Amino acid sequence: MIGRRVDVRSTATMVQVFHEGELVKTHVALEQGKRTDKNDCPPEKIAFQMRTPIWCRGQASQVGHACREVIDQLLEVNALYRLRAAQGVLGLRKKCGDTRLEAACRKPVAVGDPSHRTVRGILVAGTETDPEPKTGDAGASAFLHGPEGLFATTIPLQIPGDVHDDQGHDDAEEADR
Repeated sequence: MIGRRVDVRSTATMVQVFHEGELVKTHVALEQGKRTDKNDCPPEKIAFQMRTPIWCRGQASQVGHACREVIDQLLEVNALYRLRAAQGVLGLRKKCGDTRLEAACRKPVAVGDPSHRTVRGILVAGTETDPEPKTGDAGASAFLHGPEGLFATTIPLQIPGDVHDDQGHDDAEEADR
């Protein structure tokens, strides 16, 4: 009945929906709130509600051990709050397949960051098959600089009113003034 005009009859005990004079649905009346009959919804609209934590764990087990570990860690605390993230990880199966998803899940498990964003980022970057960093710091040392590093260069102090050669003045011009 999406996009069609319907007539509704409401009594104290029931709500009836009519299309072109023909009864198409009857609901028990509620004092407040709303109720949706899942049988009336298209399958793609109720899929989210059917993908419970138990469903997520089962799907993750089909992918592999690392994927199951990511899903288990996601759903360990506040399962309903983090359910959407778990569903998102499993939704990556359609785009990349089980093999790539399992490989991408190994890295976040190793570094303790099992999130949808991390797994997706690994897949987008195509780094799921890159070897693990040998330093154990997940490559952070590449961004650190010691005293001899990039940031240790000194910048000369300039006092207002001082004239330096780098400002385009010539000593001869200075003497003429």
